[in-house]
Amino acid sequence: MNEPQSLGLDFVADDTLSGFRLQRLEVFNWGTFDARVWTLNPGGQNALLTGDIGSGKSTLVDAVTTLLVPAQRIAYNKAAGADSRERTLRSYVLGHYKSERNEVSGTARPVALRDHNNYSVILGVFHNAGYDQTVTLAQVFWIKDAQGQPARFFVVAERELSIAGDFANFGSDIAALRKRLRKPLAEVFDSFPPYGAWFRRRFGIDNEQALDLFHQTVSMKSV
Repeated sequence: MNEPQSLGLDFVADDTLSGFRLQRLEVFNWGTFDARVWTLNPGGQNALLTGDIGSGKSTLVDAVTTLLVPAQRIAYNKAAGADSRERTLRSYVLGHYKSERNEVSGTARPVALRDHNNYSVILGVFHNAGYDQTVTLAQVFWIKDAQGQPARFFVVAERELSIAGDFANFGSDIAALRKRLRKPLAEVFDSFPPYGAWFRRRFGIDNEQALDLFHQTVSMKSV
């Protein structure tokens, strides 16, 4: 009897880390993670994020959510049971960290770590060990309208990128960064739909509602 032959698929024998898993998360000027690149390295493994209240756990979770879920479907800081208006994309980009009350009017206003002269980046590197494939997703934010939500563009690449290596030292012109990131280094999109379609196709996510379920899961206050 002939020995069975395996198909010629380029797949490793150990499928422990198969499927796209978060290899590295980087944030720059995101929430209270200010002024430098902050990195979380789960390495494709399960990870437990712990810390005191206000240490930034939900801030990092919201960075991952922002990378994967359309803006209109996100409720920031929901995992901490916060009011839906407590945090916004704008508060994360500007780095709101406390409120100050006006003694005369009695109204409170947020105090920010940054202003319109700064920019922010969130970046996730995902790796599929089964097929030795790497995908980087990133978003770049800046304040264009003094009162409105931040402007942004979306970056995807079938290779490993980093904030320090690929999103820095471009001067003060965001357009210069955008131009530098274009092919062959990466692809740049102006809106979430084509960006989302790009990474869902690579990740094998057939239905975008799967990402709604992801958001609901990571936003659970209690089980």
